[in-house]
Amino acid sequence: MDILVTGADGQLGHWMRNVSSRSGDRYVFTDVRRSADGKVDMLDITDAQAVSDAVGSLRPGVIVNCAAYTDVDKAEDEPEKADLLNRMAVGNLAAAARDSGAVLIHVSTDYVFGKGSCNVPLREDSAGTPACVYGHTKLLGEEAVKASGCRYVIMRTSWLYSEYGRNFLKTMLSLTASEPEVKVVFDQVGTPTYAADLAGAVHAMIESREYEGKYGIYHYSDEGVCSWFDFAVTIARYAGHSACRIVPCRSSEFPSKAVRPSYSVLDKGRFKAAFGMDVPYWTDSLARCMRNMGCMD
Repeated sequence: MDILVTGADGQLGHWMRNVSSRSGDRYVFTDVRRSADGKVDMLDITDAQAVSDAVGSLRPGVIVNCAAYTDVDKAEDEPEKADLLNRMAVGNLAAAARDSGAVLIHVSTDYVFGKGSCNVPLREDSAGTPACVYGHTKLLGEEAVKASGCRYVIMRTSWLYSEYGRNFLKTMLSLTASEPEVKVVFDQVGTPTYAADLAGAVHAMIESREYEGKYGIYHYSDEGVCSWFDFAVTIARYAGHSACRIVPCRSSEFPSKAVRPSYSVLDKGRFKAAFGMDVPYWTDSLARCMRNMGCMD
């Protein structure tokens, strides 16, 4: 079977490339630019005709959409660009999947929640309450998939990090190595998720064809709960950056353009029941990632 992957140069896309390297299926990786090594083809998913032509030519059994506009604060100033990639482009992929008979596996986010307060893990049927442009456009992307008539699996995840690209792990490694003190918010709670774990779960679904007949929305993050402060403290401890003092602060002391969810822990019960996969604990996955990066023994 052929599998088309979009956003192949992002964090999750890189890990999809890694985990699929020994698959018996044929993966075709795409992004908005062709890679210098030729391993990633160019496909602008905001171009409906280009998407239709690519999917019509390849006839993939599965399309995995890893592409998104993810600069949460910048999205407040560029709502049209965020909407173009997070809603309209997703609609293009969903329409192409419907017309070709492919299954669309679309990656979404915990930021579809955010308004109000809660302390109970969020279920797939919990009402979407985005508090920022990024979350709003991602929720609209989910709606576009559901309205398209295609067969789909929407995978919501949270606090994604990896060896690739820009993310909280890399920022904290840099700051705690160079600054005497770093302030990090403690009133936003969720779960860090290693992109390798999510990619592995998606790949396992495809390899086993377990997605067949199990369409709908699922939550996937690593196990456990922490604040961004807890996450930063653990990163610094694992890296041996003991000279930096990490100070907890409230979100109001760290103003940003976008409002983040104060609690976005995802309930993974439906995913585990449907696919029978073990989910790693977040600190174990963090240690694995940092060892891969060579910044932890």
